[in-house]
This record gives sequence, structure tokens and C-alpha cells, in this order.
Amino acid sequence: MSDTIHLTDIIAPTFYPVHWDILDGKHTYYDLYGGRGSTKSSFISIETVLGMMMDAERGEYTNAVVFRKVGNTLRESVFEQIAWAIDALGANDAWAFSVSPMQYIYKPTGQKIIFRGLDKAKKTKSIKSSKGYFKYLWYEELDEFAGIEEIRNTQQSVLRGGSKFVVFKSFNPPISRSNWANMYVNEPREDSYRHRSDYRAIPAEWLGDQFIADAEHLRVTNERAYRHEYLGEPVGLGTNIFDMLEIREITDEEISCMERIYQGQDWGWYPDPKAFIRVAYNHNTETIYLLDELGGCKIRNSKMAEDIKKKGYDDYEIRCGADEQESIVDFRDAGLPARQANVGPGSVKYTFEWLQCRKMVIDPARTPRAYKEIVEYEHEVDSNGEVIADYPDHNNHWIDALRYATSPLSMRRGNSA
Repeated sequence: MSDTIHLTDIIAPTFYPVHWDILDGKHTYYDLYGGRGSTKSSFISIETVLGMMMDAERGEYTNAVVFRKVGNTLRESVFEQIAWAIDALGANDAWAFSVSPMQYIYKPTGQKIIFRGLDKAKKTKSIKSSKGYFKYLWYEELDEFAGIEEIRNTQQSVLRGGSKFVVFKSFNPPISRSNWANMYVNEPREDSYRHRSDYRAIPAEWLGDQFIADAEHLRVTNERAYRHEYLGEPVGLGTNIFDMLEIREITDEEISCMERIYQGQDWGWYPDPKAFIRVAYNHNTETIYLLDELGGCKIRNSKMAEDIKKKGYDDYEIRCGADEQESIVDFRDAGLPARQANVGPGSVKYTFEWLQCRKMVIDPARTPRAYKEIVEYEHEVDSNGEVIADYPDHNNHWIDALRYATSPLSMRRGNSA
């Protein structure tokens, strides 16, 4: 590798923290996602090639395998991307390649980068290394795979024999928020490093004037498409009931400053779960913060009340579904400040419309079931492809608890969405 190569010339500043994290060995899984021109694939290819050469200098013989869902897409995508990385690192003389089998070989040691498509299940069984182990895995276009189980199965076949692994997953977020890949990167996992990027964090001269002009034109003419294609936002298919969502961590420090707390309880009868939710509301910004949830199937009212009290959530009123007056009495007998949610003619419509006009901040680590329901909650479509302007009454238990919790706000006399 040439001494004149500077990593700052080939790695965008937005990826510096990821680079140092990999060098320090802090995580196993690196999930990189974003819009067009974010250079995430360039970064991963550099880290893979560079990492293998650095390992060799330490006497550690590591290999890499690059996956795509369909095998015939490898040659024109990730195979060429690795070639770019080798050239960018000034290491062309140190690497040999072949197309059949598709691989790169590091000449000084015989380490290999191999490529596999997962459209045929048997392809993972043929992944073997005569020297060293497979330290680096890269799943490109993650959303094209069948789901996390397919990824997990290949990892279990390949991640063997080494002391440290680096697994990259990269993709442009699909438009649907409920796509499995979009849901996956919002699930908390301590051994994973998640990084989202877009072209705005990349040096403009790397992208070129035409790229910038095309992005700006789309921003002006079709902002929704721009947000999806260039910023990598899963903007939804147009059937999402809740659009104003901010998915991020909610810190304990934030919660300590929140004053307006609201709580709701939905009564579920098996197979439906009981669902409790605790939220905060900022009137100035019209923002709802989902703070915590409790519940599950086959839980008695007495046990539910006990769980709520253990959390210390008997400090604020609990608005409950009006269909179970006896259950409300059970909560009161257990010492909880429970009362019926504000209901009236059209209350379902009013409470939904009120929520739709407010931003929701959701931390999937704090409220995973509410997060899943809200993100996946969509209007149904009829046989002609027309959206049905109604609110589906299924898979919405924590959503109903949220409606009950905020009913004193949404059903207030004179209030408008």
C-alpha cells in the first residue's frame, strides 16, 4: 500500500467515528443506511480491504465474504466496489482476482474476499477457507434479503473460528416504514453500531455538480421523493395513518424535565393483550413522547395493577377503555387512580385525528410494542386500490391505550385537530 494514500481523501468525515470504532473493536455489527450518494458502500469496501491487510501485518489471516440476495447482481456491484477500494488504497499490485470463482486474493498471504448470492440456499454451505477464518461479512442491499432469519442463518454458518468479527449491513431504506430492514435498524442492540448518512455530509466535489443539481431539482419538485431517495427516509406508501414520527432515543434526562404526563389502559381479552402506556405531552410544540409501556396476554387485572404500581405509575391518572367498567373498579380497588377515558359521539375519529396532527417521539427501546403498532398501522386498500378512509380495528392495542391516555386533550370542548 502506497505511503501517499491518506484515508481522509477516500473516507468521508461522517464515517470517521465508525472507522475508529472498528479499529478499537468496540462492536461486531455495523449497520449503515442512507440515501443516494452517502458513500456507505465505498466506506465498507475500504474497511474490508484495509482491515484484511492490517490483520496480515499482525500475522492474523482473515478473510471476507460479500453477500447479495441474487447472485447475478454481484459482478456489477460489490465486486466492482471492492476493485475500487483496492485501487483507492493504492494496493493493485498486492491483489489478484478471478471471476470464476468470483474472488480477490491478497498475494502476500493468500487471504480471500469471496462473493455469494443467497438466491440458492446451498451457496452458504460451500463457504470454506483453507487459511484463517472469515472475519468480515458484508450484506449489501439488506432489504432485498428475506428477513433477519436469513441473515442470522448465514452468520451462524460463517462466523466460526475467530476471536473478533466485523459484520456490515448496508441499504437504502425502502419507502415503507414497516419494511423489515427499517424496523431492524431501530431495534436496540448493544453490539451493533448504527450509522445513517446522506449526500449532504459528503464533500460536494466527490459527488459532482450534476448529482447536486439533480438532488436539488427533486427537492423543489417532489419533496417526498427527495426525502426518500436522497435523504434515505422511509416516508411511507401514502397509507400510513401516523406520519409525524421521530424515532430516536429518549434520555432519562429528558424525561426528568417532562411535567405533563398522561397514562392509558386498553382492556384485552385473549388472544388480545392488555396494554398500558405512559406518555408526556409538550403543548408548545404539540409533541407526544412515548415513555413506557406494560402489558401482555393472559394477565389478570390484579397483576396488571401490581405491575403498574411497581413502576411507580400510580402517580398520575390512568384513562381506561370504557367497555370494561368492572376492570376500572378492579384498578381502583388496587389503589390506582383509574377512570374512564373521555368518550362521546365520534370519539374514535376525534382521538385518531388529534393524534395524527401531533408529532410522536418514539424510542423503540422503551416502547417496542407501541412502536411496532404505530409504524405498521396503515389504512386498508379496497380491490380497486383505493384507500379506505377508516381506522382498522386490529393490532392497535397500545394505540388504543394512547388514545385513551390523551383523550382529556383530544376530546376537550372546543379543541380542534
